[in-house]
Amino acid sequence: MDSIQKLKENLNEQQLKAVTETEGFVRVIAGAGSGKTKALTQRYAYIVEALGINSSNILCVTFTNKAAQEMRKRVKRLVGENSDLSYITTYHGFCVRVLREDINKIKYPKNFIIMDVEDQKTVLRQVYNELGLTSKVFTFKQVLRYISKQKTSQEYLQYILESKKKETDNEIEKVFIRYLEKQQRNFALDFDDLLNFALYIFVNNPDVLEKWQKRLHYIQVDETQDSSQKQFMLIEMLSQFHKNLFVVGDPDQTIYEWRGAKPEILVDFDKQFIDSKTIIMNQNYRSTPNILSLGNHIIKNNKIRVDKDMFTQNPEGVEVVHFHGENDYEEGLWVANEIKRLVNDENCKYSDFAILYRANHISRSIEQSLIRENIPYSVFGGIRFFERKEIKDVLAYLRLIEFEDDFSFLRVVNTPSRGLGKKFIENVAKIAEKESISLYSALQQNITQKDLSRKGAVEFIELIEKYKKSKADLIISDLVKEIMDESGLSAYYRTDGDTDRLDNIKELQNSIILLETQDEEPINLTEYLQEIALYTDMDIEDDRNDRIKLMTIHTSKGLEFPYVFLCGFTEGVLPSAMSIKERRAKAIEEERRLTYVAITRAEKAFYMTESEGFNFSTGLNKYPSRFLFEISDNYFVRKGELSQEIINEAKEQLKLDASRQLIQKKFDVGDLVNHLIWKQGKVIEVNEEKGEYQIEFIETGKTKPINFEFRGLTKIEKPTELKEEEKIEKSKSDDDSNSFAENEIQIKESNKTEIVINKSEKKPEKNKEIKLDKKIQAKIKRFAKKEYPDDKEMRDYVYKNQVEAFLYMTAVTDNELEEFAIKQYKNDYCMQQHIYDKNVVAKKYMASVKDSEIEILAKKDYPLDYEMQQYVYDKQLDAKQKMSKFEDSHIRKKAIAEYPNDYEMQVYSYEKFISERKEKKDTSKELIDFEQKKKEARKRIADLKEEKAELEKIKVENSKSELLSEPKKSDKEIAKEQETEEKILSPITKTSCGRYGQT
Repeated sequence: MDSIQKLKENLNEQQLKAVTETEGFVRVIAGAGSGKTKALTQRYAYIVEALGINSSNILCVTFTNKAAQEMRKRVKRLVGENSDLSYITTYHGFCVRVLREDINKIKYPKNFIIMDVEDQKTVLRQVYNELGLTSKVFTFKQVLRYISKQKTSQEYLQYILESKKKETDNEIEKVFIRYLEKQQRNFALDFDDLLNFALYIFVNNPDVLEKWQKRLHYIQVDETQDSSQKQFMLIEMLSQFHKNLFVVGDPDQTIYEWRGAKPEILVDFDKQFIDSKTIIMNQNYRSTPNILSLGNHIIKNNKIRVDKDMFTQNPEGVEVVHFHGENDYEEGLWVANEIKRLVNDENCKYSDFAILYRANHISRSIEQSLIRENIPYSVFGGIRFFERKEIKDVLAYLRLIEFEDDFSFLRVVNTPSRGLGKKFIENVAKIAEKESISLYSALQQNITQKDLSRKGAVEFIELIEKYKKSKADLIISDLVKEIMDESGLSAYYRTDGDTDRLDNIKELQNSIILLETQDEEPINLTEYLQEIALYTDMDIEDDRNDRIKLMTIHTSKGLEFPYVFLCGFTEGVLPSAMSIKERRAKAIEEERRLTYVAITRAEKAFYMTESEGFNFSTGLNKYPSRFLFEISDNYFVRKGELSQEIINEAKEQLKLDASRQLIQKKFDVGDLVNHLIWKQGKVIEVNEEKGEYQIEFIETGKTKPINFEFRGLTKIEKPTELKEEEKIEKSKSDDDSNSFAENEIQIKESNKTEIVINKSEKKPEKNKEIKLDKKIQAKIKRFAKKEYPDDKEMRDYVYKNQVEAFLYMTAVTDNELEEFAIKQYKNDYCMQQHIYDKNVVAKKYMASVKDSEIEILAKKDYPLDYEMQQYVYDKQLDAKQKMSKFEDSHIRKKAIAEYPNDYEMQVYSYEKFISERKEKKDTSKELIDFEQKKKEARKRIADLKEEKAELEKIKVENSKSELLSEPKKSDKEIAKEQETEEKILSPITKTSCGRYGQT
């Protein structure tokens, strides 16, 4: 077989068409697991081998360095070692090639420097020093994000390459300009510059562009759906001479829109290139039909796509499973146990499993369960939850309060910064060593010394001492919150701008709250730290390769695993509430694509799991993802009890969210508007994709993003400078403010009424006239300031929500529930409202229950907490039904007698008694069998002795003539007889001795 024929071998019809269609503009829509990489590499080799084209005339662009390396390796096996494969590269890699050859066209040296992130930070340190800035003004992360955003356009190149100067009073803009100057002085380019400089050279130097166009006869682009508009513009320019452009990808797997990817490039390719050909590769070689059907079913809801139905010839396989847990703990434990079951029953390895999630903080409950069950795992593209910096910081404060250990002291004494540097720590260490005490004790006992009595040190000692005294009076979740606020950690992480860190800390608090609600006895700090030490200290070293892989869905792109669990399939997580807030409908499509990517990673089995509880991302109760409700029930089986009440509440919430997303813009660029808080402003930008206005406010001089659905904006039709009319406008604004607050309450109350509250729960008319008391205003302001001491925007946001919640609570009609809610959260009106609403539903539920006996049980321990009453009632009712079905009346009576007023404990006791009886029966049977065997053995010995005596008698009679009497047996003969007897008994006696002891 010749090499060309070999390249066509083992290809299906669509793959073969993709390989041999070499001329013109070609688009390949390659679904998940359809052999895309194989087709791409075979096509490259086909162009070299069948057409005779030199590999140095073929550009093959892919998205990551790892993908480029893998492709080069595969092509090398097909075309041999001597080919030049340097043009199998990434966009950035290709741009470096162009710039090394032609950057001198813009008077830069060919040995220019490429900056990485650390180099960028070094430049920023110099800039900060020159401008007298600190990280309190802007963090490096914020500035680097701003720089990258500015470089999405090429305007900045005019400043660098065309000497157009720019003056500004904006601080961050000053940093950007100074950063550009330092780049230029050092002939240094960052990653964003590589593409911009290459495009600039091509646009401004037609001869250079033509040289590269003529050189590159064939161009292939992998993962085209992840290309940005600017990246594809580069490819389009290069393809204009030979017009041989081959693009491959799957719009259904576009998951990087947030960083510039444009799925429309691939979707609209046939419109841009009228004579193009399209090939659909839709045969999947990876997954079972059940998994593929689920993926096809869910992705059809997207609009920006090329329609295709994936199919496979693989066997049917097992059904897709959805598991709903009562809480995070149950979800994590179910996943761990299911993995253990599959490993035992299906003869598979831990490395066959992947656990995927949308956000890193979801891994917390999963990791805890895997560690508890002693299952080895690795976190890909991240670090274990309890090894993350922010988690270690919080736990170090708790450990220091409890144990005063040196490790915790060194970690937090200057976190966040208190100006206590290396020299200060050395002075403390000398005292500690001299007096043989801990570092904390050394500082605390010598805080008045001149070298140690710094402000930061004094405040640190006061903080730790305060919570050493009050820790017994606080539950651990409250202790964590107060330490976070007072130590400055909350403000520190908010200033850092890394929202993942804040999410992780919220998740830690969530795990503590769950632990507190599950334990009957209050858990103390020592117990908690001992419990958590299992997760922070445990390091599984065995079989590093045979581990479950934990990763985000983004990290899993391009990978495949026999068994896949998608955990945290919860509204607000997947889809991400933050993404929807920022990009609305576009974000929902991308989040659905993320779900599709997760599904199509699975080969043999796919699981979706989620649980109940409180969702810190949305500030609401947790509901299953909206995408779960898009899937027909016949596409999966459900495990775990998902109540109809939760389904109804979830659908109501989704309906409400959908109506918000349909809100259209009311103002245009240039409109003057009035804001409830910031007064007059001008609309300078309208972003319909995100559903927000950029408004520049006159009084503050700041520009703020305001949502379309915000009702506190009114248009100023005729702005005027007359004082009297300004007063009228102000009065009108104040009226708008009052009516807005009332309107918000009515809308909220109306929504709640539709979902859970009876119409009789609406507030009376007289409450419409409520004015906010100054003392209440001051109280709410203090609360907001305590929550966000350094973030005015968030303070305003908290203030507004608290005011609405306060007004809501003044309007409620159930005084009993009102008192209970206020008692639970004295200063937090939002939480009062949350507690009140939950208890209104539970109270209605308890009023409708039919089993009065269990109702009394439920009310006994929680007389005022209807939510807990409902929980206890449901659990006890379920247990009562179980007890009625148990068959053994004697054991049932015994269990009831032990716990006459607790059905849950009766069930537990019954099952324990049954288990003990079974064990006893098994033991008795074995003892009876043993006694029977002993009897049989004794009978056999007696028979043998009788038979032996008979033989002896015959022997004596036969020898009477020779012997007058039988000679006495020697000691040796007697010993031999005993040995024979022991051998006869040995099988029985050995067994009995080994199991029950000597008989």
